[in-house]
Amino acid sequence: MPFAVLDMGAPPPPWILAPFVLLLVGIAMGPLLTPKFWHQGYHIFSVCLTAVVVTYYLLGRRQPAPLLHSLQEYISFMALIGSLYVITGGIHVGVAGEATPLRNIIFLALGGILANFLGTTGAAMLLIRPWIRMNKYRITGFHIVFFIFIVANVGGCLTPIGDPPLFLGYLRGVPFFWTLTHLWTDWLIVTGLLLVAFYFFDLQNFRRAPQGVREKETAVETFRIDGLRNCGFVLVVIAAVLLRGAGAPWGVPEAIMGIAAWISHRLTDPVIRERNDFSLEPIREVGWLFLGIFATLVPVIHTLTAHAQSLSHPSNFQFYLLTGFLSAFLDNAPTYLTFLTLALTLHEPQLHLLDPADVALFAAQCPATLMAISLGAVFFGAATYIGNGPNLLVRSIAESSKVRMPGFFGYIFRYSVPILLPILLLAGWLLSR
Repeated sequence: MPFAVLDMGAPPPPWILAPFVLLLVGIAMGPLLTPKFWHQGYHIFSVCLTAVVVTYYLLGRRQPAPLLHSLQEYISFMALIGSLYVITGGIHVGVAGEATPLRNIIFLALGGILANFLGTTGAAMLLIRPWIRMNKYRITGFHIVFFIFIVANVGGCLTPIGDPPLFLGYLRGVPFFWTLTHLWTDWLIVTGLLLVAFYFFDLQNFRRAPQGVREKETAVETFRIDGLRNCGFVLVVIAAVLLRGAGAPWGVPEAIMGIAAWISHRLTDPVIRERNDFSLEPIREVGWLFLGIFATLVPVIHTLTAHAQSLSHPSNFQFYLLTGFLSAFLDNAPTYLTFLTLALTLHEPQLHLLDPADVALFAAQCPATLMAISLGAVFFGAATYIGNGPNLLVRSIAESSKVRMPGFFGYIFRYSVPILLPILLLAGWLLSR
């Protein structure tokens, strides 16, 4: 049972929420204020904040269950993104032709579609490197930000495989094709508007690039895919995800993912990884930071669930905004479960998250509410670097490729607030209508 639906008793004191806030501040300000110290000590910072929460629940409350469930979710999370990172690092995709604005929006659109079959993590890890290379001579931070918006988040809302919150819903009883039949119009609207916005940004960037640079860019690569055998290992990871949905014991799918990544790394020609500028540093950074995020999230989710019953019945638009806002700053998977639990509790008669028949009944009787919760979790995960697992990993890969990326607040105030938020508010308004 995920810790988001455990009965953890009375809410914790407010001060125990401080480690989560400090971790957010560290992720946001550390690379800006003390970049050298941050890159040398982010793992120590994360472990120290983790230790505060672990000590409180183990010694202060003698309540290890939430920590154990959080640890399980962290291991599952790292098994998925770590295995996909290693495997896709052995696939080199050459993209032929000039990276015109039209070609770029076609690439992003195909990436958004692919996210529904490989998951946002799989699609992002497979495509981020060719995306950087094809735009190499004029790439800026907005290219990576829109990649995060579309491929790493919004694109994956059509299937349970696409994004972790939807997969958790599928595990709880939401029918497999429910997301496709109910969310496709919102997917089309939001993806389409983001592509239009990107086109106008990219058109200005393209026109500013000197002709000689554009001709040089055209001659960079020819279309070919090296390391095709690793596509089979990607399918093994996807099968392991589905195996978990079929009821496999915890640890079995994670072991399969780890073995697939190990074999892939051993069998892949090192030249392919060199051509991808592959290194383990990005996944190492994500691993340490998300260790702290998953641990310090425990009291945050505890507080939310403890006070859920005091809320009045939210409207669908309020469900969308509440799920979305918290998904932007918390992990969107437990946020999805928290508000799904609230919606089931407020249903008349009351339904239960642990009964798949009840969840399926809720999906059939209250589709608009479930749509609001699902879309809020998936769409708003794009609003910050920590809203969804692939975001921080994409940023790390881009920075390792010498792309100048916006900081934590720069990402929010330069891109999320003026571009993404109006589109998502429009989608929410249309949903409420």
